Amino acid sequence: MRKLLLAASATFLMGVGVTQAETNLSIATGGTGGTYYPLGGGLAELISSHIGGYSAVAEVTGASVENMGLIHRQDSDLAIALADTVHQAYHGGERFNGNKLDVLALGSLYPNAVQIVTLADSGITSLSDLAGKRVSVGAPGSGTEVNAKALLESNGISFEDFDVRGLNFNESADALRDGDIDAGFWSVGPPTSSIVSLATTRDVALVSLSKEEVANARDAVAVFAPYKLRAGVYEGVEEPVSTIGIPNVLTVNSGMEEDLAYQITKLLFEKVEELRAIHPAAYDTTVEFSLESTPIPLHPGAIRYYEEIGQSIPDKLRP
Repeated sequence: MRKLLLAASATFLMGVGVTQAETNLSIATGGTGGTYYPLGGGLAELISSHIGGYSAVAEVTGASVENMGLIHRQDSDLAIALADTVHQAYHGGERFNGNKLDVLALGSLYPNAVQIVTLADSGITSLSDLAGKRVSVGAPGSGTEVNAKALLESNGISFEDFDVRGLNFNESADALRDGDIDAGFWSVGPPTSSIVSLATTRDVALVSLSKEEVANARDAVAVFAPYKLRAGVYEGVEEPVSTIGIPNVLTVNSGMEEDLAYQITKLLFEKVEELRAIHPAAYDTTVEFSLESTPIPLHPGAIRYYEEIGQSIPDKLRP
């Protein structure tokens, strides 16, 4: 949502006061306990500092599914969302009732990992152990909820098989800490602050997926990929954890001006060290990862940047 903000200071030219106008860009992210919000805040700082005539602010949202609607309606200018949700939005998938939304990509930022967290003494060590338990599947409409449903259903498990709780990341961590749920799903770039905090007060465990479970999930959702959470990613997690990863995509409406889309894409990759100082997930923010992982066509302004630096654009990424 673009709002014209009047700059606090006026420039005086030939004795006449002239007020400089600035365009404010809204970046739709997610909850404060995940990765989208700090990363979106970092991108907002980059835009405000380096693109003349623009400022930006990161907005707290319900994450991926909600963010696609915000971009489609142009209520937000940029949004971060999971690749499977972005893919469904662009192609008119079930989650969007068959409606194709007006969304294009600037690139992919980093891969999420589906993290199934429980307490070490819960007895939950596999997907099948979730049956009959109290399980948070993420905030309603979030990418976490979409991923949890796809992973479970591809392995013969439905939300009806357990007591579903629709909690965001911070709420899930608090509920696990307090014994109000038995397990929770996170789909977020590791390490994420809410799990880090939980692991300092409780002994946590992460559920590892079998090769068959990973294969079933990939057969169901093309953007899923095998991913290993490293040992030590959270306090008490002493062995690697097999799971699935999903790219996170920076999206815009097709109506964004080409030069602005170009400037933001250029800024993203040329100032990426500043993002890495804010959150380690940005260590995966590279041109190569972006062109390999982005699931929908790129905005023409983004294509202009990639071609300018000598990259070949796959046909599937052209609008």
